[in-house]
Amino acid sequence: VTATVFREFLSRLMLGASGPVFLVLDGHPVHKARIVQDFVKAQKGRLKLFYLPPYSPHLNPDEQVWAHVKRSVSRRLVQSKDDMKRLAIGALRRIQKLPALVKSFFRQPECQYASM
Repeated sequence: VTATVFREFLSRLMLGASGPVFLVLDGHPVHKARIVQDFVKAQKGRLKLFYLPPYSPHLNPDEQVWAHVKRSVSRRLVQSKDDMKRLAIGALRRIQKLPALVKSFFRQPECQYASM
């Protein structure tokens, strides 16, 4: 993902927002790029970005998702990159269909800040 792509994501996110949007991000350079910061300023307080501390994957619910995907994929025979991609995408699609599982990623003690 590039800064331009991330900025476009933020733009689309704001289109449907009826109130302020609060987004928690890791410290990836794309999230802090000038084009992103300029877009946030242009939102005049309607979009607030909060950054997780460096070296804190335990605070990021995404890490719970990837751990789940890794467990799912590791049980299968993978013989090629295409197999790996297919299995990973399949695992992510299954997660999308299981709201209780998605909620569980935010119930981890370190990630409860995101469910408040």
